[in-house]
Amino acid sequence: MTGRTPGARPEPDAQEPAGFGPPPAPFGPLPAGPPRSRPAVAVVAAVAAALVTALLVIGGGAYRLTVRAGIGAAEPSAAGPSGSPSVDRGDGKGPDGSPAAYDPNAGIRPGEARVWLRDNEAEVAGSGTVQYGPWRVGDTVVTAISSGLTAYAVADGRQKWKLSLQTPLCGVPPLPSATGVLVVAVKETASDTSRCTHLQQIDLAAGKAGWKVAVPPENDRDSTGEFELAISGDTVAVARPAVMSGFSVTDGRKLFGTSKNGGCYPAGFAGGSRLIGIRHCPDPGDARAAGQAMVEELDPATGTARWSHRYDPDWTVGRVLSMDPLVISAHHKDKKTWNITAFAADGTVRSRTVPGFAVSGRCNGFGNANGFQECYAAAADADTLYLGAGKPGSSLGIDDTDQVVALDLNTGKERWRSAEQPEGRTMWPLAVEDGRVLVYVTPGSGEAGAVVSLAPADGAAQTVLQSPAAAAGAQGVFYTHGVRIAWAGGRLFLLGGRVYSPEPGKASRSILSFGK
Repeated sequence: MTGRTPGARPEPDAQEPAGFGPPPAPFGPLPAGPPRSRPAVAVVAAVAAALVTALLVIGGGAYRLTVRAGIGAAEPSAAGPSGSPSVDRGDGKGPDGSPAAYDPNAGIRPGEARVWLRDNEAEVAGSGTVQYGPWRVGDTVVTAISSGLTAYAVADGRQKWKLSLQTPLCGVPPLPSATGVLVVAVKETASDTSRCTHLQQIDLAAGKAGWKVAVPPENDRDSTGEFELAISGDTVAVARPAVMSGFSVTDGRKLFGTSKNGGCYPAGFAGGSRLIGIRHCPDPGDARAAGQAMVEELDPATGTARWSHRYDPDWTVGRVLSMDPLVISAHHKDKKTWNITAFAADGTVRSRTVPGFAVSGRCNGFGNANGFQECYAAAADADTLYLGAGKPGSSLGIDDTDQVVALDLNTGKERWRSAEQPEGRTMWPLAVEDGRVLVYVTPGSGEAGAVVSLAPADGAAQTVLQSPAAAAGAQGVFYTHGVRIAWAGGRLFLLGGRVYSPEPGKASRSILSFGK
């Protein structure tokens, strides 16, 4: 998954974030986490196909796992060959050159999690189109592209409904409301040069469109081709260059609007259990200076700030890694450093650290212009942040995050690091459930993807879900720099960040899922 398979259609490289103008002063280095030592090895070998094969390397706070078979109730074998399957090369053609012939469950073993896979069937522009989601609502998982939304049955991937939009999407929030309602932005017309002008409510459970309202301009310069959206409570917050507005998710009423706050202009939002605003504060004495970044918690009903925090000049807010507790990454491009700040409930700084490890640009914002909640390799509980990480490289953003780092949010220090995975495998923390950290381990080294759990005290690993070997090729085309991931109800959903029109003998992988 970390490399591009020959024949696969590449996704476009990420771009440097627009951020807050010129790249926004570092904080001095903080104590590093506990040093890594070379772990001792204990090998647990399988004596039957139904048993787990796992390698744990334990010692000095480091744990190594090589995932193979799943643990849990056995599932019936899929129809098809029972011996060694012809594994898809990941080029979208299947093992014999036909997309329809590819079976990701070929040769499935007892205890492995059955996979379903769906390809994009919609005609899109030649360069492809961005895909949003996935959002699970009950027994349905929903995806979206510029022309509309599609829902699939969680259990087997059958299409449940499809909703076409009259005009293209031009803004999608990361998450729907707690009641399964999504509000998206749509263009005025279908023209490529059309402006983003309206909000459209969509019931994800029923697959039906609701109210549609125009977004009134906040000033005479309020015009854009795209909105940044976030939903919190009954509010959908709308950001565009230098202005913001808030609308009711229920009925589309405008709740608030403002162009600036104390000279700081809105740049974006993060939503969910709270509403976080990100602003840019220009230097009033030097229009060419980078200025400062500011984060604030907003009252979703009124848009007023409950608290605000300014970063030192030249720092750029990268990603909101966790909403509750609130944890935010930022970077300084010129000095090639980045930091992680944990905030208390009242907005005071709980801890701040300059990490001794690297993360994807999708998790610190460097070299990636997507939204503020686009990090899919972070999970947190009340006191610890778990991040997919790797060795620092020449850039602040790396491709291979082959281990998990646990950070104490009270001190900013490392608690432990998992051992590095074999070359080609990446670890992405998904959630903390029942006191353990759930992590997606991407395919590589001849192994298919899996979900494992790590003990929060020391990172000791246990396999939760193992996908069949035949699924490795399909999983491998969900590139790390573009994939969107959801973990919900014991299932993993991988969504291609960009999809292409179907072609004879070639498929554009859209969504893949495995789990309970």
